[in-house]
Parts: sequence; structure tokens; C-alpha cells
Amino acid sequence: MASFNQESASEFLRAALAAAGKAAAISRDLYSSNLVVTTKADMTPVTRADVECEEAIRKVILGEFPQHGFFGEETGRTKADAEFLWLVDPIDGTKNFLRQNPFFSTQIALMHDDEIILGVSSGTMMGELAWAEKGQGAWLNGERLTVSDIGDPGLATVSTGNLKSLAASDGWAQLGNIVAQADRIRGYGDFYHYHLLAAGKIEAVIESDVNILDIAALAIIVSEAGGVFTDLNGDKPGLETRSVLAANPSLHSRYLGKLKGYVA
Repeated sequence: MASFNQESASEFLRAALAAAGKAAAISRDLYSSNLVVTTKADMTPVTRADVECEEAIRKVILGEFPQHGFFGEETGRTKADAEFLWLVDPIDGTKNFLRQNPFFSTQIALMHDDEIILGVSSGTMMGELAWAEKGQGAWLNGERLTVSDIGDPGLATVSTGNLKSLAASDGWAQLGNIVAQADRIRGYGDFYHYHLLAAGKIEAVIESDVNILDIAALAIIVSEAGGVFTDLNGDKPGLETRSVLAANPSLHSRYLGKLKGYVA
């Protein structure tokens, strides 16, 4: 199995990995703490860990690239006209974090002229650090990732995440068809099922309610591992993306044919 050559990392990737390391130290230290929770306007929770992790990431990234834009879950977006835009969710899965459930992560991605060119996904408490850079492959803990080549839906493992919008649409029956055919259905959720997909350990991920900050880094990780990552209409991920269909190339078009058009 190929191992990552540190010398191939760009200055962007080195900065993103350093920022993820800073955030990991903070989230690990606060993981078992009885943190005060504030509820944001969208009714999602935010804690000291979210704020401090984002501050640490922002300091590293903008310290290296002060001319870049920064779009953080907690601090919003700066420099809307910047050529480069960093997309950051300091703790994706705050509710899990609060309940000492290890299915949370730090997500850092870089977009250049509306194209995601880099991503780092740090599953701190599960010991999983994945990253990818355009044209350089995808990696997990220094080992190269490749999606599976399973093309038979009867042999596929499909993982689902947030499904509220799909469940409220006629697409729910179409998802039922996929479920009925699959070998196994799981709900690994959050960052983890994308890591499994990129590693060839499952074949597809379906979600209908996401935010670009949740999945930007994961999109390039899956793509650089040889997978196909779109929304449920087949469009590439962008700032307005709200759904995901990610799969190996053998199954993506088959599942898209069933799910396209039911949610935004």
C-alpha cells in the first residue's frame, strides 16, 4: 500500500494539517468537560470547543494566507470576492461531542474559484486523519485510499445520514428500493461513512440535509479516492449544496437514476 510522501504536500495542505492538529488538541482536551451550551438562531448548539477550535484554525490559516477568504461555521464568511476560500467546520457533530460520542470531526477545505481543491477531515477521538489535494490522491493516516469496485447493488453496503427532506418527499420510496436491493444498510453518519467509502469499505453514502461546511473536505477525499461525489440531483458540490450522493463509479449513476429530482 502506498504511503504519503510529505514532500508532495503543498503549502496549503501543510497549513490545513497544522490547523487540524491545533483543533484536535483543543477538542481532545475539552471532550470530557461539562461545557456550557449556547443555542444559535438555527437551533443548533455551540460550545467553547467549537469557538476555540475555529479560532485556532483561523489563526493558522490566515496567518499563512491573509489574502484568502475564510468561511467558518461560528464566525461566518470574510472576503467574499477572494480567489481562495477556506471552508471550516471546527466541530462537525457538536451534539455527538457533547454526549461524548466520538462521531465528531474537524472539517477544513479550500475552494479555488468555486472548485474544492483540498480537504482535511480529522476524526480526533477515533484516530482518523484523512486528507486529499486535487490530483494528489486521498489519504488516511498516511495510507492511500481507493473506493471499492463493487458494481452489483445486491453486494453493496449503503450508509445513510440526515434524511428528513428525503423522507418527506416521494423519493423516500425510491430510497426504499435501494435499501431493498442492498446487501447491507448502515447509518455510520457524519464524517465516518465518507472515510469508509473512500477506503473501499462501503459503496455509497446518501444524505438529504447537509451544509457545505460539513462535506466540502469529504467531497474531495472521496473524489480523489476514485469515487463520485454529487448532490442528489447529480450536481457537483458548491456553497449551496444541501444533499449528497457519494458512491463508487459503478453504483453512483444507478442510485442517481432513482433519487434525482426529489430534493434540492
